[in-house]
Amino acid sequence: MKSEDFKTLNIAVLTVSDTRNEETDTSGNYLVEAISEAGHNVVSKEIVIDDKYKLRELVSKWIADEQINTIISTGGTGFTGRDTTPEALSVLFDKNIEGFGELFRYISYTEIGTSTVQSRAFAGIANNTGIFCLPGSTGACKTGWNGILKEQLDSRHRPCNFVGHFTGN
Repeated sequence: MKSEDFKTLNIAVLTVSDTRNEETDTSGNYLVEAISEAGHNVVSKEIVIDDKYKLRELVSKWIADEQINTIISTGGTGFTGRDTTPEALSVLFDKNIEGFGELFRYISYTEIGTSTVQSRAFAGIANNTGIFCLPGSTGACKTGWNGILKEQLDSRHRPCNFVGHFTGN
């Protein structure tokens, strides 16, 4: 693959919420639109309640699906009793991507100040599948996509990107 070639990824989008549906899922819908505009395929979009076992069940299925390169979730990363995305999904990782959460909070700090410390955005790799977990607000999804993921999921981005880790190329 030449460095200027774009590699299309197959991406699944997960919204973690007890209250949102397809009509009110502005965060998940934003991600679908942004992913598609960037040239990637959205192969699945689901809304799952804040239940760590239901989250693990779906994400484990996606991790095992060889057609899915990347999973992006939104929601469930706060501190309420129902926010369980980090506890549910981080145990599935083969490797953590520590820098993702750190960079997300750094960028977010410029937008919302110290309130960013309440973000538990995180990421990892499982079975060569990238898993990126963002907070539930549409603003946070825009921060994560535009500030990190759009470039890191673009095979043309240099000096490095994640695409080869998720496609075997």
